[in-house]
Amino acid sequence: MIQEPAPPACRPGCAACCIAPSISSPIPGMPQGKPAGVPCVQLDEALRCRLFGQTTRPAVCGQLQPSADMCGPTDDGGAHARLFLTRLEVATAPRKLPTPI
Repeated sequence: MIQEPAPPACRPGCAACCIAPSISSPIPGMPQGKPAGVPCVQLDEALRCRLFGQTTRPAVCGQLQPSADMCGPTDDGGAHARLFLTRLEVATAPRKLPTPI
């Protein structure tokens, strides 16, 4: 039987998933959610989530899991993950239709 490799653990000091994507659901301290590229107010000084494991943590945050594709092959301080997530954010953003004349 072939065993799948375990997903990577979050890398200390990365926080890309708490900065790059937009979050449309309320977050304690950010009742309107969070725009893409803006650090979540729940990041602490060590770039760790203060809500991790709490019921007040948005569901979307728990659903985003680290992966080799997203995080990159080496610890680069989150640069690869921020770029990956920013590209994903742009690719999935709602398209604005042209204003009729």
